[in-house]
Amino acid sequence: METGNVVEYIDRKKITCAVILDIKKQKLRLLTENNREVKLSAGRLSHTCKMRLDLSNGRDNLVETLKRVANRRESLISHIDIEELWEVLNTEQEWIDLATMTEFCFPDSPTYDHESAVVRAFFKNRTYFKFNFDQFFPNSQEKVEQIAIRNREIVRRNRIIEEGSNWLRSVLNDTIPALPDSLSDSLSEDKSEFVEILKSFYLFEKESRHYDLARAMLIRADIDDPGKVFQILVKLGVWDENENIELYKHEISTAFSDKISEYANELVNSPQVISIENKRRDLTGLSLITIDGQSTLDFDDAISIEDKSDHYHLGIHISDVGHFIKKEDILDQEARTRGSSIYMLDGKVPMLPAILAEDLCSLKAGELRPAISIMARLNRSAEILDYEIFPSLVKVKDQLTYYDVNMDLDNKSEILILHDIAKKFREKRFAGGAIQISLPEINIWINGDGEINVNKINRESPGRMLVAEIMILANWLMARFLAKHNMPAVFRSQPGPRERLYKKNEGSLFQNWMQRKLLSRFVLSHEPEHHSGLGLNAYVTATSPIRKCFDLITQRQIRAVFGLETPYTPEEIKNTIQTLETPINNVSSV
Repeated sequence: METGNVVEYIDRKKITCAVILDIKKQKLRLLTENNREVKLSAGRLSHTCKMRLDLSNGRDNLVETLKRVANRRESLISHIDIEELWEVLNTEQEWIDLATMTEFCFPDSPTYDHESAVVRAFFKNRTYFKFNFDQFFPNSQEKVEQIAIRNREIVRRNRIIEEGSNWLRSVLNDTIPALPDSLSDSLSEDKSEFVEILKSFYLFEKESRHYDLARAMLIRADIDDPGKVFQILVKLGVWDENENIELYKHEISTAFSDKISEYANELVNSPQVISIENKRRDLTGLSLITIDGQSTLDFDDAISIEDKSDHYHLGIHISDVGHFIKKEDILDQEARTRGSSIYMLDGKVPMLPAILAEDLCSLKAGELRPAISIMARLNRSAEILDYEIFPSLVKVKDQLTYYDVNMDLDNKSEILILHDIAKKFREKRFAGGAIQISLPEINIWINGDGEINVNKINRESPGRMLVAEIMILANWLMARFLAKHNMPAVFRSQPGPRERLYKKNEGSLFQNWMQRKLLSRFVLSHEPEHHSGLGLNAYVTATSPIRKCFDLITQRQIRAVFGLETPYTPEEIKNTIQTLETPINNVSSV
């Protein structure tokens, strides 16, 4: 290597042609085709040759000559078909030197310019050969496919960043931008893709698989506030300004798939035969009532009371949802995915399709329905003498609201008896160490006109207290029943509180608020244990099988006692508790 030699080196992913001006201890001083002087080591060169320029010709002439050499070499690249070379050479899997590869590309008297063209061509296209300036190794078929996929992704990514950022600028500048009605043309598909990237970025932030891509789009569009993404999506009509983002974050669908809906319709329209036999008793002669909120449409529990002079006969009747929703069918799988119905300001997301939740499985007045009934015999002091649990057939007579019960408390003996039983059962729980948290419920909802309504609900009103205590009673008796039959279920327990601030329900509003913070977390297990907060020795929730998956699963275990289905094993119950943890947490978040 001597002064005047034409050489090439790689800088900023580009090959630059230069002439050697000076050499000192393997350090070269070069003049480049861009009329710059640079210093670098000989090891940085990508191509050397014996072509020499006369350094006395002057700087401007040298630069012009270098430009002509570079252009000549660049033009030769078009004669090189790297893919065709790979198809011929890839079976050899051997290193090929530069001179040999140049002869493959230019068999007729190749020159230094041809050598440089080969280096330049293989530097630009790395798909088919490994490359280190003076030798080449053909990649395997698998490697070529992997590189091709990666290259296509890079091209796609760069396109999205460029076109997406331009589109974002136009959206911000347009008064009324709109998404296309059809996604048939490529531009529409691009816009749809941009929207999905922005949605994912806003919902999941750094956890989004599109995070880096979306950030690059925003930076290029000069958008430095990620919060503007929501405004853009609202402006486009993708989201409403009051969109419930939590539903999207947790991927909770507000609708059911066509497959689920079709299956539910088939179930409703198929003949329903509910036979009265040893396993299911006819209780249609009892006077059942439901007590719920004014807007309730899914009735999964009903109550009956009979005054037998020297004792009471209390009935709590739970819709036998397991009679319709079979274990592991698509409705059951959907219920496990959702975990529970969700009640929001502007509506609800049901666990089961409305045609089931509000019709076939609902204890609607005047309709025959299968149920699981808890029949308890109580003395005049409301102490439980004995109880039975069994499958039944029921028919609800009246559907009352909490308001109805509050108004009828002094006028209807049945309501008065139920209220008295509820009060005395609560006293029994207090004696067992129960902690009563009495906080008002703030109910917020949005009506059809989009107006926000707020009211405070007294959870200790006669109607609400009556239903709450009798449902706790029912769940306690079902837990005892399951424990007696050694049947695993989703039992709930709770260790004692870290501190007690008051007795019974005597605490102030502030003390109730603070006491709730001092409660221990409840525990779910397949075996019964003491529930400190409720003051009971065992507890399950099985009174809301239409709305809660845990309740449906526990109800199935009661059905299994009567041979109506195969019971879950302890291991299956434990797995179910783990599986439902995420959807239940998501429901709580929403």
